Amino acid sequence: MHLSTALGQPHEVDLASGRIRYYETGSGAPILFVHGLLVNANLWRKMIPTIAATGYRCLSPDWPLGAHSIPVPDADLTPTGLADLVEAFMAELDLSDVTLVANDTGGAIAQVLLSRGTSRIGRVVLASVDCYERFLPPPFNLLPPLARIPGSIRPLTEVLRIRALHPLPIALGWVAKHKVDPEIIDTYLLPSRNSAAIRKDLRRFLKTANRRYTLEAATHYPSIDIPILLAWAREDKLFPVALAERLAADLPNATLKLIDDSYTASPEDQPELLTELIVEFTRMHATP
Repeated sequence: MHLSTALGQPHEVDLASGRIRYYETGSGAPILFVHGLLVNANLWRKMIPTIAATGYRCLSPDWPLGAHSIPVPDADLTPTGLADLVEAFMAELDLSDVTLVANDTGGAIAQVLLSRGTSRIGRVVLASVDCYERFLPPPFNLLPPLARIPGSIRPLTEVLRIRALHPLPIALGWVAKHKVDPEIIDTYLLPSRNSAAIRKDLRRFLKTANRRYTLEAATHYPSIDIPILLAWAREDKLFPVALAERLAADLPNATLKLIDDSYTASPEDQPELLTELIVEFTRMHATP
């Protein structure tokens, strides 16, 4: 399966817990992207060319959240384990002063990572993310108990073959406001449909996706003083703006910016607006 050429050149890196495929383009200060559940690096395809052209090194891995193509059977896929995986990726590539950009479930992983230290991270963009009690948000909070039933993931991936179901809330209906090209949806859904090993990875993550991780991370917010941009969809149905306002109040150095005409997947719905906010924020908080 080939993702968009806009992401840059594909690479693979061997970490202690498994091999990660990532895409890289541009040069300059690093920006590392963390996508959410059942998507992959293709989520950022509309944004990365512009961000790279403004002078940044863009790295967009396929994290093992169900739309990845390289299984990681030995990896710890709890939220803590995934946060450690992001840290290991940064360490292996010797990245420093990183701008971390996270969307949806990736934001929960980013918060767990931040709660464990920020030595390699200079600034963070949280674009409509799981937080506090909403990890996972309704209706997706039905997935963890489902994942505890042996054999349950295969029927779920088969049901998602039916494109007429994609506009429903339990699929894409509350994730993306505007239609996503079917070819792009296929890059998100085919890995788990075609590979039992990928489904096993997905199931292992889902079984542990629990609000206790984000609530624990929130207890560390007072000590997280790096700049954080909350780039939030004003119409978000999964993560209402009240959550963003709560984050802005709890994080010492957070700024809230609202994105119009978008649901949670602002990289799909409003990539130009999100790109503009990221570039402006990163420049404003650049290390001298």
